[in-house]
Amino acid sequence: MSEEARPVRLGIAGLGLAGAMMIRAAQRDPAFELVAGMDPLERPRETFRRDFGARVHENFAALCADDAVDAVYIASPHEYHADQAIAALEHGKHVLVEKPLALTLADCRRVVDAADRSDAHLIVGHTHGFDPNIQEIARLVAGGEMGRLAMLLNFNYTDFLYRPRRPEELDTARGGGITFNQVMHQIEIARAIGGPVRSVRANTGIMDPGRPTEGNCTAFLEFEAGGAATLLYSAYDFFDSDEFHGWIAEGGNKKPDRNPGDTRRLYLAEKASEDERQKNLGYGGRGLPDAQPHLPHFGILIVTCERGDIRLSPDGLLIYGPDGLREHPVARGDGWAGHGNALDALWKAARDGIGDRHDAYWGMGSIEIVLAILRSARDREEVLLEHQSPAV
Repeated sequence: MSEEARPVRLGIAGLGLAGAMMIRAAQRDPAFELVAGMDPLERPRETFRRDFGARVHENFAALCADDAVDAVYIASPHEYHADQAIAALEHGKHVLVEKPLALTLADCRRVVDAADRSDAHLIVGHTHGFDPNIQEIARLVAGGEMGRLAMLLNFNYTDFLYRPRRPEELDTARGGGITFNQVMHQIEIARAIGGPVRSVRANTGIMDPGRPTEGNCTAFLEFEAGGAATLLYSAYDFFDSDEFHGWIAEGGNKKPDRNPGDTRRLYLAEKASEDERQKNLGYGGRGLPDAQPHLPHFGILIVTCERGDIRLSPDGLLIYGPDGLREHPVARGDGWAGHGNALDALWKAARDGIGDRHDAYWGMGSIEIVLAILRSARDREEVLLEHQSPAV
């Protein structure tokens, strides 16, 4: 088998929930072979070894040194992303790193420099900016069919803050809270559609002292090319915005029946067992849906252009134009929509040498926006941005 035809041998760093989701996508993709996994916890390591006959490692250095690995997917806690991405690049491994790329602009710059020195490619994802429906909106806007972009609204109301959390996930300085975790998806969607961002104005809140990190955010992003995005996120488990999307969950599956506040009430009732609940989210700890009947989404998205409005439907787009409403189908592709699109980008990088626009500098731009949101909320002022367009 030629090198170009051989599956990319993938190592997974971090066998938690994000890792489990990417494993699900990779095991359905014949272009990838799951050959190694890394996690400090024995249970997910041994489950991964048993399921795939793969090598397992307790630390990232061992995964980087594994000659069986062509590319590494990094889904470890956020504070380790920058150092692990740099280490993988220095070992010649292609890298697909979960958002956020890093927690500071200085660390982002270190990753950018490491990527520039390396013959390997780095891609930041998965984020919902990879979703096929988002990419189709971006194509329609960039192609001029809808006229000039005027504004973008993305709002999402979830139970995020009351799901099981490790201590660092409730510490903003270590990448916790909704800004680095959830608002980041909204930023990536906005950038995919509207292009480089000129400035940010934002307000955030910490409404529950038992969860001492940002749980609500309102952000206003002005695009360099004109138009703006309004991003709203609430994680307090009151209203659930999937009610407006036919009770289809973020990943494209029908949402299980639940009452508003169920996650919050479970957290309050079983707070002492949160560590165990968190462990159960890791690979092998709970089953994930094995089918994806609808496209993924992230809350409610409405894009307003000169010639109409666009919003997501379960299986494509709804376009409201001068002649009324029409359904615009979106091709799902052969893989798991969203995560599979990120893997497609990794394949092109590893086998065809084609870099993706979601590179290290792109990741730095998204972090700049997150940090600007936090600064604007703190100082109550507009923040101008400097790292949105790569230097030429």
